[in-house]
Amino acid sequence: MSGTMIDLRSDTVTKPTLGMRRAMAEAEVGDDMSGEDPTVNRLEALVADLLGKEAAVYACSGTQSNQMGVRTHCLPGDELLIESTGHIANFEQGAPAALSGVTCRLIPGEHGMLDVFDLEGKIRADNQHLCVTRLVCLENTTNVGGGRVYPQAKIDRICHWAHRHGLKVHMDGARLFNAVVASGISAAEICRDVDTVSICFSKGLGCPMGSILVGSQAEIAKARRVRKLFGGALRQAGIVAAAAVYALENHVDRLRVDHDNARAFAEAIQSVDGITIEPADVATNLVFFEVDPELGNAAQLSAKLKQHGVRIGASGPQRLRACTHLDVNRELVLRAAEVVSEVVAQGFAGVTGPELGPYARG
Repeated sequence: MSGTMIDLRSDTVTKPTLGMRRAMAEAEVGDDMSGEDPTVNRLEALVADLLGKEAAVYACSGTQSNQMGVRTHCLPGDELLIESTGHIANFEQGAPAALSGVTCRLIPGEHGMLDVFDLEGKIRADNQHLCVTRLVCLENTTNVGGGRVYPQAKIDRICHWAHRHGLKVHMDGARLFNAVVASGISAAEICRDVDTVSICFSKGLGCPMGSILVGSQAEIAKARRVRKLFGGALRQAGIVAAAAVYALENHVDRLRVDHDNARAFAEAIQSVDGITIEPADVATNLVFFEVDPELGNAAQLSAKLKQHGVRIGASGPQRLRACTHLDVNRELVLRAAEVVSEVVAQGFAGVTGPELGPYARG
């Protein structure tokens, strides 16, 4: 295939739009470390209001804002509870332990989600031999769990259970606005009983960088100190915060286009012999599918697709993940599906290349 590479590895590959670049170029800035950047202040107030929380603090990345949340709620030696595929436990380089001395207790759930019956009996006893269970972490939408949206009833049940037992709840909402658009439930309602929420701007919202942590005044004051500790204190950050403001004003509703394109891709490859996928399971912009082991493995298929102008990452021995975003329209998505069909028909078992090996991405 000739022409532009169709990159479906992640929504993190998006480039700023012209409107976003203009907003960045024209941003009013100041020293955010001293609370003097008006654009950062505007962004923090905007997101806090959208989520119905008291305060927010801007951060460099989703990993950083998640870890600020962990450190805000936990002490060294504490434990957090998280679904076994959760990003905080699996794809942040052991940061809870490395940065905060916090243990992750992995709890198997369904599609990356927990419910109260999964958590019951998991709180450690008050015993000097045991760590203290302090925090529950949820992921909405789920990543490895398939881009699923947490049912609101589950979030409400978990928050009620956690607070009744003296635990806090942190939500990794890297793709929270995908959940908002897919569910029709406002961000404030989704996060009503959650203590802290992390939102990533560099995924579906299309920003070049940035994340934010939202919560109470006391929690965010503590998180701001943690941001400094983790090397994330910022200066004239309004340049990038302006991109996030622009995205919140212009890119949220269009996420439904990504969701529609993801389902179109899934439907287009459903009939390919050797590919297993259920389009009805595609809830947002993430599409997971399996390749028959008799044809080869996921890394080999990924490498062959790249040779033909399509980048889709292997996320397991036989599993691949495609992610739609604002830089790929319906025509490109359907062309990518055609390439999948062509490559599978041609065969790919003997392929070697840089895409080989387990592939994980935000």
